[in-house]
Amino acid sequence: MNGIICIDKPQGFTSFDVIGKLRGILKMRRLGHSGTLDPMATGVLPVFVGFATKACGILPDDRKAYVADFRLGQVSDTLDSTGTILEEHDATGITEAQVQQALPQFVGDIMQIPPMYSAVSVNGKRLYELARQGKTVERKARQVHVDSITLTAFDEQTHEGTLEIHCGTGVYVRTILHDLGQILGCGAVMTGLRRTMSGGLPIEKCLTFAEIQTLAEEGRLSEALIPIEEVFASLPRLVLNEKQTLHYRNGVKLGLSQFKRQLTDAQQYAVYGTPDGFLGTAVIDTEQDCLRVERNLCAPKEQ
Repeated sequence: MNGIICIDKPQGFTSFDVIGKLRGILKMRRLGHSGTLDPMATGVLPVFVGFATKACGILPDDRKAYVADFRLGQVSDTLDSTGTILEEHDATGITEAQVQQALPQFVGDIMQIPPMYSAVSVNGKRLYELARQGKTVERKARQVHVDSITLTAFDEQTHEGTLEIHCGTGVYVRTILHDLGQILGCGAVMTGLRRTMSGGLPIEKCLTFAEIQTLAEEGRLSEALIPIEEVFASLPRLVLNEKQTLHYRNGVKLGLSQFKRQLTDAQQYAVYGTPDGFLGTAVIDTEQDCLRVERNLCAPKEQ
């Protein structure tokens, strides 16, 4: 089995918990995930199976989409409703229009300070480990990108609302909500988070643990697999002939002159062999004038 299983992660599970659960269902250990989700969050978690695990960390599409629920009037240590409430403020009078007016400040390239309860490492220590010890350390702001934020609901009586967010990698949604609360002067906590898209894979392609278990019991696990090449569909294709495919698989460097008609201005390509199909990704090495293997994502060829 090689490919991607898109899991609809249930609330309360860590990303590592998901891997552990799937190892029991699939009866295999070679699994990896892309795009960690907090235990509170639900939704899209791509799990890479078999040789596809080599693709973790090199996906060309890092876009993500979320639906986030929030409540104004509170500040917590985790920036969400699962943490200890540190402050409570009266949010009476905050209107939907005021929330709308504040949102453009979080669109585009923005600077964001990672929350203490996060997996970011500082001097070799995870921030959440320090936070659990009651420690707070200085964190450097990082630049992240947010494509859009839409307020889809807001109740001026309960001070609760929902945002739809499209963004790049590394964005902490609860930090956006915390910072929104600071701008509004009343604080805010995230009360729910569902990831609806990750790496080009939408929530509609996700399966639950129960659905995976059923497929396993019926001997139809292959139906759960998304071909690994699907997440590299945005890359330009480079198609090798049979001779080039044999050389490529054996690690022989291929000169760029062989691909003049196929090359574009891109530096990274999805490589397809003849007759093998998708082989993996390669990059252009202009210094050595050759095609350099980035990741071989196919199973070894049977002799």
